[in-house]
Amino acid sequence: MARRGKTAAMQAAKLCAVALAAFGAASLPARADWRDDIGTFRIGIVAEPGGGNTIPGLARLTDAYANALGMKVEFVVARDYAALIEAQASGRVQYAVYSALAYATASERCGCVEPLAAPVDADGAVGIRSVLVTRDGRLTDLAAMASRRIAIAQAGNVGALLPLAALSAQGVKIAQDSPFLARAVSATAAETMLSGGEADGLFGWEPVDAGGQPTHADGTVARLEAAGIPGASLRVLWTSGLLRYGPHAVRSDLDPEAKRRLTVFLTNLKSQTPDVYDLLESTHSGGFVQAAPKDYAMALAIVERQTAGKE
Repeated sequence: MARRGKTAAMQAAKLCAVALAAFGAASLPARADWRDDIGTFRIGIVAEPGGGNTIPGLARLTDAYANALGMKVEFVVARDYAALIEAQASGRVQYAVYSALAYATASERCGCVEPLAAPVDADGAVGIRSVLVTRDGRLTDLAAMASRRIAIAQAGNVGALLPLAALSAQGVKIAQDSPFLARAVSATAAETMLSGGEADGLFGWEPVDAGGQPTHADGTVARLEAAGIPGASLRVLWTSGLLRYGPHAVRSDLDPEAKRRLTVFLTNLKSQTPDVYDLLESTHSGGFVQAAPKDYAMALAIVERQTAGKE
């Protein structure tokens, strides 16, 4: 009898402990949802030239993001990328729409941002790369540049920033003031210099897909051929790494569930609500695909070169 009484007492004690634990857990305040922590989700975007603070289709875009996240959303229009970078670095906006170089600058500025998705073209191009084009064998290789005349975009233009950063990373001696570089006021002017014999080579560009293959939809060689230069007389001597189209990026400390929802929203936007996609992305019509920090290695190399004062 004594043994049965002791066992019953132990069982009762265990049940009591379980009940107390359950009561204690229930009495603790519930962990705040990430939406409650944020309050209003703010999306930063740079104003279109001459557009002031207006965003075409603002109400439609706001509703689309609010539905994706299940919370209140507000768009913040920045006067330029410098202001947008500062806003995200300081935490005033959680999400920003960047160019490739603006994203790389933000990443270097605070190390607190990460890309979610980036647009692609209808033909599958995900970005561009620099190409060194020559005509009729006027330029034999990179080493011959020093004794030739090479057309290149104006300093500060991505058409000049990309080849200089990429070549420097490969150990080729080249600087913005290299005497063999002939600055052109536009892409058309540079092409005219090559076709007219004023330059032996030209730093141009071509769109490429995720596998690094040119899409042939546009680019310097295509433009030269369209201008009447025989394709057989043109030769691409060198290509840079990929400069990816600019991403939609969030702060790295954003809740993983918010990142997941936004990624799903963006990558399905073109197929599910094309009208909203067209409001959000008017330049690249192929939809959004997931992006990662490694996709912007070339952009970061350009920014690091600029920061070091070499361009």
